[in-house]
Amino acid sequence: MTQPHIDADRLWASLMEMARIGPGVAGGNNRLAFSPEDDAARALFKEWCRAAGLAVAADRFGNIFVTRPGTEDLPPVLVGSHLDTQPTGGRFDGVLGVLAGLEAIRAMNEAGIRTRHPVVLVNWTNEEGAIIRPMMGSEVFTGALPLERALAMIDHRGLRLGDMLAAMEHGAGDMEIGFPVHAYLELHIEQGPILEQAGETIGAVRAGIGFRRWLLTFTGQDAHAGPTPMEGRRDAMVAAARAVLIADAAARETAGARATCGRIASPNGSQVTVASRVELTLDLRHEELAELDALQARVLDGIAAAARRLDVGLTVEKTADSPPVPFDPSLVETIEAVARDNGFSCRRMVSGAGHDACNMARIVPSAMVFVPSVGGLSHNEAEYTAPADCAAGAQVLAGAVLAAAQAAD
Repeated sequence: MTQPHIDADRLWASLMEMARIGPGVAGGNNRLAFSPEDDAARALFKEWCRAAGLAVAADRFGNIFVTRPGTEDLPPVLVGSHLDTQPTGGRFDGVLGVLAGLEAIRAMNEAGIRTRHPVVLVNWTNEEGAIIRPMMGSEVFTGALPLERALAMIDHRGLRLGDMLAAMEHGAGDMEIGFPVHAYLELHIEQGPILEQAGETIGAVRAGIGFRRWLLTFTGQDAHAGPTPMEGRRDAMVAAARAVLIADAAARETAGARATCGRIASPNGSQVTVASRVELTLDLRHEELAELDALQARVLDGIAAAARRLDVGLTVEKTADSPPVPFDPSLVETIEAVARDNGFSCRRMVSGAGHDACNMARIVPSAMVFVPSVGGLSHNEAEYTAPADCAAGAQVLAGAVLAAAQAAD
């Protein structure tokens, strides 16, 4: 079978040109979903796709679908990622997956390759969740999040999502939500240090980690910082601090676990007042459902016990629950085989972050390709993946897409 050959220089040039839209303050990007910068990135992406002879359309949530026809009337192989970034995001998170997908299609065109299944490239709307919940485009596509509910959501600034989408020139289109898909593949930077530390080029991702998130609210009693003895206090901040340590200790003592308390706030706080109310976010992750259940029980029970000892009230609100998701073994093996055939080192691994592929894996065979992140950095303007690694990932993606698109049903 003729194989597509990635143009590494063209891929890198497209990455750098896209990075000029929504530049950050330290070399990265600030291209929030639904922003003018997101709109401009979408316009450039569509321009490049049309120049490659591809049909471009968008669904009612703004997911962009770019179609390369197949020789048979079959469900397409879907490939892609996202163009939006964090406020202090990098040039590769998500963007590499979209532009590598375009490069794979260009390479197939140039090699004169025709596939049985169509190949459809997607840019998912609002994967990052910087202003509202993440991975919404693929949630809506898969039916996990109803369209009308998504459009009615309000972001942290009080803006309605549907209004923001309607204000975009390159936002929502006329396509109805969802269509049959044969397989889904996504190239992504690892966003962690494992590949770089191991000296490996390609990660064949076998599963997406499970995660749960909560908002913990601790309620104590306001008191003057000077006259109030330590033993008489009902200090919500101390309870929150102990919660952070309990979660951290539990994760460190559980192999493969992650625990993060990423935001803490005392709405009525003062430097001379014992805090009466503190809000704390908690994120727990594990690749095994039973281990995630056990971690949750240990952490939440420990936090509740600590709050009782301090005579502090506690309310627990679950804000997210995404179970671990295995990827399709056959697609994972295909990724490994393509990497091997191209002379790239490869290891199986688990994704520690949520991705659109995790949503897709719940309805169709799906898998991911990872490439190294220098220093393990992502969601950081210093995020970097070397040109050779970007090209290697794109080459493996192209080979895996071709194999899936030629597969017998």
